[in-house]
Amino acid sequence: MRVAFIDCGTNTFNLLIVELKNDKNIKTIFSTRVPVKLGDNTINKGYISADSFERGINTLSFFRETINKFEVRKVLAFATSAIRDAKNKDNFINEANLTSEIQLEVIDGDREADLIYYGVKSALTLKKSISLIMDIGGGSIEFILANKNGILWKHSFSIGVARLNQKFIYSDPIQLSEIKLIYNYLNQELYPLFEAAKKYPPYELIGSSGVFESLIELIHFEFNGDKLVDSKIEYPINIDLFLNILKIILNSTLDERLKIKGLINMRIDTIVISCLMIDFILNSFSLSRMRMTTFSLKEGALFEYIEKKIN
Repeated sequence: MRVAFIDCGTNTFNLLIVELKNDKNIKTIFSTRVPVKLGDNTINKGYISADSFERGINTLSFFRETINKFEVRKVLAFATSAIRDAKNKDNFINEANLTSEIQLEVIDGDREADLIYYGVKSALTLKKSISLIMDIGGGSIEFILANKNGILWKHSFSIGVARLNQKFIYSDPIQLSEIKLIYNYLNQELYPLFEAAKKYPPYELIGSSGVFESLIELIHFEFNGDKLVDSKIEYPINIDLFLNILKIILNSTLDERLKIKGLINMRIDTIVISCLMIDFILNSFSLSRMRMTTFSLKEGALFEYIEKKIN
């Protein structure tokens, strides 16, 4: 049986098609991500612009063609921050269903955090000690304090990189005074996380997919680190090498970032904010261990689906 999982995020739409021969035999048939940038220019205004709307619908139509090509029997499609917060979300959902026959399930931040946790847990070995899982999206950022026994605390913050990029208009390259403003803002917005961490102090940071994949690529090209390959789903991230990457990014102009090997085009305009967020979290909790997985929401949905089938 072939099943498709779609994650309609703020920056990218992701499609994963797998074949389930039995509960333990999972074969990936097709996987792709498309840079839709659904929140481009208007995410903080609370609606999906006409251009973004069209890109999103066209991408879902492409997904439908792919789904039909691979003779998929079941489709699970999830819509997150940019869609759930948009005033015209009903128009988008209806048009998606009409054009591509894909029915989107709009999920809240708690549900999004749950699926991210399932994805991370299926990829990594968690310990009894507490990990801080971080998923940096365009519209929201999910933080999950968890261990091998389950989720201890979770929260979705509407401070994704697309939102902050539109909120903070910074210099090129960014200036120290501007970094301080961003850190002050994060310090205020993430107060619930700081309170939760007093009760559940983490010993490591785990990054879920997205920009953390770009960090692996950047470290590979700059410092001969591990190469990002399809067959590998977990990577350690050396903190000192991350700090070196942070320095390169913060000192670079937009034109210079366009030439950095390992930095894909869809992250050129958000990598500064993304790296600052990671640095802020590492410093805030004095974390000296970081790792990442290429698994995220769509893989979490896959393993949740399998678990429900078993039970």
